[in-house]
Amino acid sequence: MNLRPRFLIGAGLFLLLGLAAIYIAGRLQPYQDTVEHGPAPEVLGNPYLAAEHFLRKQGLQVTRADGLDVLDGLPSAGHSLLLLGSRSRMTPRQADRLLEWANKGGHLLFIAERLYEEEDGKSGDLLADRLGVQQYETKDLNEDKSTEPGEPEEREAEAQAMDAAATQDEQAPAEEDPFPELTKLYLENEQAPAYANFDPDFHLYDSQNRAHAWANSAKATHMLQLNHGDGLITVLTDGWIWQNRDIIEYDNAWLLWYLTQDSAVTLLYRAERDSLGTLLGQNFPEALVALVLLIVLVLWHVGQRQGPLMAPANRARRQLEEHLRGSADFLLRRSGQASLLQGLQRDIQRRARHRHPGFERLPVAEQWQVLGRLTRLPPSAISQAMRPLPKQRLNANDFIRQVAHLQTLRNAL
Repeated sequence: MNLRPRFLIGAGLFLLLGLAAIYIAGRLQPYQDTVEHGPAPEVLGNPYLAAEHFLRKQGLQVTRADGLDVLDGLPSAGHSLLLLGSRSRMTPRQADRLLEWANKGGHLLFIAERLYEEEDGKSGDLLADRLGVQQYETKDLNEDKSTEPGEPEEREAEAQAMDAAATQDEQAPAEEDPFPELTKLYLENEQAPAYANFDPDFHLYDSQNRAHAWANSAKATHMLQLNHGDGLITVLTDGWIWQNRDIIEYDNAWLLWYLTQDSAVTLLYRAERDSLGTLLGQNFPEALVALVLLIVLVLWHVGQRQGPLMAPANRARRQLEEHLRGSADFLLRRSGQASLLQGLQRDIQRRARHRHPGFERLPVAEQWQVLGRLTRLPPSAISQAMRPLPKQRLNANDFIRQVAHLQTLRNAL
């Protein structure tokens, strides 16, 4: 009798669950979603990783270096060295080593880092200054400099170089340039130039007229190539066109291959190494802060204290003798024996000047004679009290004895 109601209740619940499942299944719609995790850590740590892979796909041997120490084992002939990192801390000796390496047959490529300062006659970029390559802002080339004083021949030569860069290839199209902001590189037997998107705000100028090839946009030159001994040097205004997100733009990748073809390539991202302090600050800042706090605490603990080491006594029981003894002990520790003895000698000299005008202008021997007449003390007592103090520290007995001689002489005055 009791099984039937339970069966009906269970069947009803099962039916309701089934209807709910059918309703929910009808409302569900499948979809695809792509989760972007961003660049891999290897890509974030190497802005020229795509350039490395591209050159390897072209059959070139590519290695990566972190410092100029690579020059010790890097042959010049058949090798290209690309300086793509900062050279702010490069030394003159390192710059000379790089140019000597290129002079023996290597291909050196670097980025001009600083603007040329006409007042100083240099830019501070050691490599560019040695090669006579000057970098300017493009906006400065558009100003009327004919009325500016000084160096008209250099300005005329720069204008002629700009004209030559604009008409370097007779096969260049005569119609209006459709891409004035892009840098164009013209090659023999090619109808169209190669395009690269260098930063149009900077311009390279070959002050020594050594360049035999260059690439320029409508208003500026962005690449210069010049022979250096048995080797080749390429100077660029910027190298970001070969970074991971920009190398696929225009003909940037092709230009990288064209400049390094038929050679083994070494990419140098940093011309100098970070110091140990810089590396610790970048990777372990919390540990450095803890170390500094520990050093401060240690110095505070072992540092010399100023004043008595014992706790001050109760004022109610202090006597004049204790005050004098404590003050004398403090002065002895703080100033030393020499300062106290010299103070007594100066007090004696001051009293002697008061009783004998012109005492300070007398020679030492006559001063001692005057002190003997004024005090009626024997010369030995005068010399014992007023003689120069020794450099070494006196023992306790000698110090007390010297103080006694000085007090006797001062009291006699």
